[in-house]
Order: sequence, then structure tokens, then C-alpha cells
Amino acid sequence: MENQEKQPFDFEAFKKQAASRLKKGETLLGKEGVFTPLLKEFLEEALTGELEAHLESQDEPNRKNGKGKKQVRTSVGKVEIETPRDRNGTFEPEIIGKRQKTLGVDLDRQIIALYARGASYSDIRDHLSEMYDLDISPATISRVTDKILPLIQEWRSRPLERVYPFVWLDAIHYKVRHEGRVVNRAVYCVIGLNQEGFKELLGMYIGENEGSKFWLQVLTDLQNRGIEDIFIACIDNLPGFAEAIESIFPQTEIQLCVVHQIRNSQKYLSYKDVKPFMKDLQTVYKATTKEQAERNLEQLAVNWGQRYPKVIESWRKNWPRLSNYFQYVKEIRRIMYTTNIIEGFHRQLRAVTKTKGAFQSEDALMKLLFLVQENITSKWNKPVHNWNQTLAQLSIIFSERLKLNI
Repeated sequence: MENQEKQPFDFEAFKKQAASRLKKGETLLGKEGVFTPLLKEFLEEALTGELEAHLESQDEPNRKNGKGKKQVRTSVGKVEIETPRDRNGTFEPEIIGKRQKTLGVDLDRQIIALYARGASYSDIRDHLSEMYDLDISPATISRVTDKILPLIQEWRSRPLERVYPFVWLDAIHYKVRHEGRVVNRAVYCVIGLNQEGFKELLGMYIGENEGSKFWLQVLTDLQNRGIEDIFIACIDNLPGFAEAIESIFPQTEIQLCVVHQIRNSQKYLSYKDVKPFMKDLQTVYKATTKEQAERNLEQLAVNWGQRYPKVIESWRKNWPRLSNYFQYVKEIRRIMYTTNIIEGFHRQLRAVTKTKGAFQSEDALMKLLFLVQENITSKWNKPVHNWNQTLAQLSIIFSERLKLNI
């Protein structure tokens, strides 16, 4: 038997009562809040309207079948509402579904957004419990974040442009749990600068440790995804790294990061020699021409060679790939002489992941890094400074190769 017909909501009486309760200092929100009856009325009227529309659209005989009750969690607290039913059980309300107990909250979106900001599973549980009185298990949170995995796979396999004038390659390291123990994992990151001057994260790859063998796999993947040519690759001085690049992209010029070389040199200096040595070293890497830089490198060897022979030897050994930038104008030099672009990207990753100890799995690590990179790269919406002038220089230097993607 159907419930007794509900009395119309007296909005004028509600306004007077609400004003009176507010004057007494009663709360606006929550189960006993001043505005809760209004929200309750709105939900119940909406559900009744949905049911009536449903019954009118039915071909088979159907009618109202009383009402049930349930508590709904909202952003303003819990509200108990009456839910209308139909005899055939075919009514599926939209404003708040049969099994839905939370109003106006996209839990999946909230969980993923919190996860992207580096929140732990326990932090996410606490937030949802505090805001919506929900008890979400870690397994549920994991299942929600696992929805990102197909997106990651799609992103990893997306086609790339045929030509990238500049590419930076470097790795960042994390700890991951694997077979009951904590191990180190290297995340290989590749950033390209396309022909429009925009930065693009070409890929992120997880390997056991940083090495030229894995970099070879990374470069092969980039080639398989469509890259045919890279003009200049900017890297650190990992043994075999340059050779790995040249084996896949034989025309690519390798530029070792000058800033890395400077830092490595500084590690071997005594404290009292740092300032004078660095002053002399500046005359090398800040020289106007390669010839001038080489003369100044010889003078550096005269001044410091006996005290720091290994430092001088390192500069001489790496000089062919350290000095490539001297053949270009200052606009191109500024872009290629250091891996600061990719190091800056890594710093932004660290800003979110720094509170993490060891990730539970490689998938857990990749899910977070993918979400963080989406936030970072969404801001890469402008070309690098003076790109038109830089492109004009590149079009002269690499005239035949640049035509590949025009």
C-alpha cells in the first residue's frame, strides 16, 4: 500500500524558521543544519518528478509502490531522504541512484586528483572520511588508480614527430618494493623540442639501473614510434650513452652537459681552490670561440694540472663532445650546452614524490609519475624564448634534414 501523500513544502514557513534558528547561532549545514530540510525537500521532489516521468514513459502497466528511506552523504553532511519506488522495479533515478549514497561527489576523480598530488592511500582515506564520512579501503583506492594504467599504455605508444631539433635524456632514481625487498629503479626520461619550439615529454621508462644498454632500448622505442632524426642530443657523461644514441641516430650530434662536467670537477677540488679554479675554468666554457676555449683549457692545465691532473684529464678526454656548442650561435648554444631543461622537470617530479619512501610496485610509481607529468606538461604551452630566430639558424645548418617534417 502506498504511503500517505506528502504535504506540500511550506517555503515561507521554512524561511521564517531558518531565520530564527540562524539568529540563535545554529549551524547552517550538517544533519541538523538550518538548510538541511531545504536540501531534503529538493532531493525528494526531484526523485518524485523522475518517477512520474518514468511511469508516463512505460508501455507496460506500472505504478508507484510506496517509499523507502536512506541516508545520503553530501558535502554539507548527512541527509535522510524518502526514496519513491515503482511496482515493477524498473525505476532508475538519475539525481541519486538506487545504490548511490553520496551526492555530487565523483569519488574516482577525487581519489585520482589526491593521488596526483602525492597523497598516500591513508591520506586519501582520511580526507574522504572527514569530508564525506566514507570508509574507503586501500584496495578500492588501488582499483581506482589502476584505471590510469590503460591511459599510460596509450601515452607510451603514441606516435611521435619525424624530426626533433633538440632532445634531452636523463634518468631519475626511486626506490620500489620488489619480491619482498626494496630495490633501486631508474626512470629514464626523454624531453624533445619540436620544430615549433615546444617542449614535449617523449617518454618515461623504468629500468633496473641507469646504463647504456637500457638507453639503447629507449632510443629504439623512440625510433619505432616515428622519430627519424634528432639534430642535437644533450646528455650527461654516462659511459656508452653517446655511442648508444649514435647507433640508432647516426647523424645526431652529442652535446655533453657542461654544467655536469663543472660539478664533477668541483668535487675533486679542495675548498680553498674552488673559487680561483672556477674563475679560470669560466674562461674555457664561456669563451667566444672554440679556438679561444682550447687555448684557455691549455692555460688551465698549466695553472692547475699538477695539483688536479684527473680534473684536467677529464676535460681533455670529454672535450670533443663538450665543445660541440661552440660551432653555433648564442641562441642555439643557450639551449644545448646543459641538461637543465630535463633536470628542472625532474625537480618538479621530486617536489611531489619527495615524501614517498619506497613505492609498492613499478606500476604504483608509474601511475604517480604519469599524473604528475600531466600537470607539469600542461603548462608547456609556449615555445622557447627566441624560437623563430633559433629555427632560422637551424634551417641553414640542417637545411636538408629539416625539410623532413615541413
